[in-house]
Amino acid sequence: MTQPTRPPFRIREIAQQSGLSQATVDRALHRRAGVRPSTIAEVERAIGELERQRDQLAVVGRTFLVDLVMQAPHRFSSAVRAALEAELPLLRPAVIRSRFHLSEESSPTDVVAVLDRLTGSHGVILKAPDDPRVVEAVDRLAASGVPVVTIATDVPMSRRVAYVGIDNRAAGATAAYLVSRWAGTAGTVLVTLSTSTFRGEEEREMGFRATLRSLAAGRDVRVVTDTDGQDATMRAAVLAAVSDDAAIDAVYSIGGGNAGTLAAFDAAGRSPTVFVAHDLDGDNRALLRSGRLDAVLHHDLRDDMRRACRVILQAHHAIPGPITSLPSQIQVVTPYNEPSGFRV
Repeated sequence: MTQPTRPPFRIREIAQQSGLSQATVDRALHRRAGVRPSTIAEVERAIGELERQRDQLAVVGRTFLVDLVMQAPHRFSSAVRAALEAELPLLRPAVIRSRFHLSEESSPTDVVAVLDRLTGSHGVILKAPDDPRVVEAVDRLAASGVPVVTIATDVPMSRRVAYVGIDNRAAGATAAYLVSRWAGTAGTVLVTLSTSTFRGEEEREMGFRATLRSLAAGRDVRVVTDTDGQDATMRAAVLAAVSDDAAIDAVYSIGGGNAGTLAAFDAAGRSPTVFVAHDLDGDNRALLRSGRLDAVLHHDLRDDMRRACRVILQAHHAIPGPITSLPSQIQVVTPYNEPSGFRV
């Protein structure tokens, strides 16, 4: 049997990156009997992460291990991951390495299980539901000296040290302004969410409703939620809504799944007059360029990751300055002003 290639990293580094014991990593690397394929996959994934962070490993300095924990569709979590990995080599004077715990399902139980394993982390960047169990898990980390920074959606009653991301109410208000100006003051707006347990999505909806009432009081709102932002589940939920309500003529997508939403409109033989969405992920860039989205509310994920890491360093007194929660700038992106860094 062909022996596996020896990785260019110490077993201790691979164990730290994967969260497994050194003995388990050694057995997986040498394909010992009784090692599960899933364990081998975890070790290989950790080696891949170390490969991408090779420049960080070569820098001499105090090293911080930061965990990114996200419950979000792959299209968004992969964009956040890429933004974090792009910022790591630029963060000084400390050295930051990252581990990733990414899931597409919004399960408080699952995220708590991950958080409770991270007591050896130097900091956690978290996107998770605002659930009492998550609050308690964040508080346990804080009590053990692990600072938690929430991104995109907050868990405000927890002991997290800061929130990094947009002002979600302001984002919802901006969407209402665009819809009212482009689609008029009559008809029904379909508001799509991934889940009702993300505070950030709830705040976007609240900002949208409040501003729409003041700008277009004659417009109704219909909500589709608990789809996890997945295209297949979103398509089914939206198709049921548009089949039931002929007045739906506009969409404000809070939680993603926009290809599924458009597929539902296509199946119903209709097209929204205006479609406003969030985040310049790969799917939304393609839909924006093809003219199927009218506007995307965008903010700089790399700036978010840079600020989240700086907060963690501040919490450890590695760099000076007060810890603050400042909202990211919202940019309204149309097919004609996509940021140059996103062009391919």
